[in-house]
Amino acid sequence: MKDTVGRIYTRRGDHGETRLLSGETAPKDDLRVQAYGALDELQAHLGMARALIREDSVRTTIFDIQQDVFTACSELASTPGGLSRLERRIGPGDTVKLESCIDAFAASYGLPVSFVVPGRSPDSAALHVARTVCRRCERLIVTLNRQLGVYDEQVIYFNRLSDLLFVLAWVMEVMFVVENVVHQVINHTSESEYKE
Repeated sequence: MKDTVGRIYTRRGDHGETRLLSGETAPKDDLRVQAYGALDELQAHLGMARALIREDSVRTTIFDIQQDVFTACSELASTPGGLSRLERRIGPGDTVKLESCIDAFAASYGLPVSFVVPGRSPDSAALHVARTVCRRCERLIVTLNRQLGVYDEQVIYFNRLSDLLFVLAWVMEVMFVVENVVHQVINHTSESEYKE
């Protein structure tokens, strides 16, 4: 009987090589592969953060960012000659959208006035992890761009994205503190009414 179950493994990467979008092979420790591998890691952390967050506007913002990260991965997995064949690339408009989000959230929730220690709430902590992974992605893309000179827009985008992730982490902290204060006030009021 023929085995009809699909397999996730192909054994093609068992010798330390992987295939780019162009079909060319590259070592798995190639800088390009490291860069889009780091973006894959960022994607997973963004997904974790989105799963933990209940605020719709923040969830929507993160989902939009995830679409951009997919686009950036496609760029990094392409050879410089293959970039023109991609349907979409990261451009100045994508960075402008990030800046608009930063300005809007900062206007509504302010910015911290002292050093932030991550961990006040799970959703905020997850965003801080995503922020630090984003910085690593940025460093790898800077190095790759120095070699190839075709990822200027990505360098700018991921620099700005880490700023936005910091702001979103702060938004989650503020929401957490407000929810706790409201919860304590409601409980205190309820207890006072009960005692009367």
